[in-house]
Order: sequence, then structure tokens, then C-alpha cells
Amino acid sequence: MPTVNSYDISTDPARLQLAAIHAYLTRSYWSPGVPRDVVARAIANSLCFGIYLDEAQVGFARVVTDKASFAYLADVYVLEAHRRQGLSKRLVAAIQAHPDLQGLRRFMLATRDAHGLYAQFGFRPVAAPDRLMERRLQPPWLDDTLAR
Repeated sequence: MPTVNSYDISTDPARLQLAAIHAYLTRSYWSPGVPRDVVARAIANSLCFGIYLDEAQVGFARVVTDKASFAYLADVYVLEAHRRQGLSKRLVAAIQAHPDLQGLRRFMLATRDAHGLYAQFGFRPVAAPDRLMERRLQPPWLDDTLAR
């Protein structure tokens, strides 16, 4: 992946910094208190994208996918000190351009506060919500008020 300004976006798993990713995710609204081993397992089973400034990881996203018909975008973040530079847009663009994510039938995500960002890349509310179902499970580390 190309260097964007002085930031590099990479899918190289060797560059991922588990401690940095876990530190952010454990304080995020979507996974407060998530255990490190859960983050490690999620990373190991996903296509991951890191944003780096020099060697420091300053952003992250992961895609859960079969690389044929379906993908789910999750755990997207850019550290606060690096926001307002277009990095989120560059990250989503890099994800959509990835060769393993071409020709998919459905690409989904869930967000509480970034609808405007994702709309710029063609994401819309679910067209037929009556066709989708979910099974919400309560992981032991997640406060039940946040699982809704």
C-alpha cells in the first residue's frame, strides 16, 4: 500500500501492534474492556489494515470476510492526535481498493457516529431490514447496557 503524506497504510500482519490496537479498542464505545486475547484472535482471523506514522501505529481497521461474497468492516479508528487529516477516508478507500475485497455481494458495517464518512463510500442503511436478523450474545467482559 502507498505512503499517504507521511502516513503509511499497510496490510502487513507483521507490522500490527497488538498492544496499541488493544489499548484503543478497550476504551472504544463498541468494545470497552475487551480482553487482549479476544483482540488477538479477531486480528488473526481478519484482513487487517494499519495506519502508521514512522513505526507508530496510529490507526486500524479489520475486515471479516470470505473474500468471495461478503465482508464486514469492524474496529475502525484513528488516534485522536492524528484525526482531521483525511486518514479515515484514505483508510476506507484503501480497504475498498484491496484486491481480496473485489466482487463482493455485500459489505456491511455498524456505526454509532460515522455515518457521514461511510456514506461517502456508498454505504447506506440496510435496504431490506426485515430480511436481516441477528443473534446478540453477551460476552462476559461487555457491560450489558453497551450490548444493545
